[in-house]
Amino acid sequence: MRENRTMELVKKIFRSALLILLPLAAASAFLDWKKLPLSILAGGLLGFLNVKGLAWGVEGLIGSQRASGRMVIFSLFRLLMLFITLSLLVYLGIVNIFGVLAGLTVIFVLVATEGLKYAKKMSISEKNQP
Repeated sequence: MRENRTMELVKKIFRSALLILLPLAAASAFLDWKKLPLSILAGGLLGFLNVKGLAWGVEGLIGSQRASGRMVIFSLFRLLMLFITLSLLVYLGIVNIFGVLAGLTVIFVLVATEGLKYAKKMSISEKNQP
C-alpha cells in the first residue's frame, strides 16, 4: 500500500517535472549559452533518477525494522554514481553547470512541494478517521 503511494508520488513529480523542464529548456535555447537546454534536461534527469533511487531506498527501509547493509551501500553507491556522472559531464564540457543546477533545483522544489501536499493530505485523512 505504501509502495503504491510512494510510486504515485514519484510519478506525479515526474509529470510535473516534464511540464516545467521541457518549456524551461526550450526557452533557454534562445539564450546565448549553447549547452544550457541540454544541461537543464540533464540536471532534471539526474535529479529525478536520484529521487527514484531515494524512494526505492526508503521503501526498503520502511519494509524492514532496521536499516539493512544493502540499503546503506545502495545509498552510498547512488550518491557516488551521481557525483561521478555529474563530474564527468562537466569535465568533458558536455553540460553547463548552471543549467544542471537549474534542472536539479526544479526537481528539488517539486519534491518539496509535492511532499508537503502529500503530508497535508495524509494529515487531513488521519484527522477524519475515528
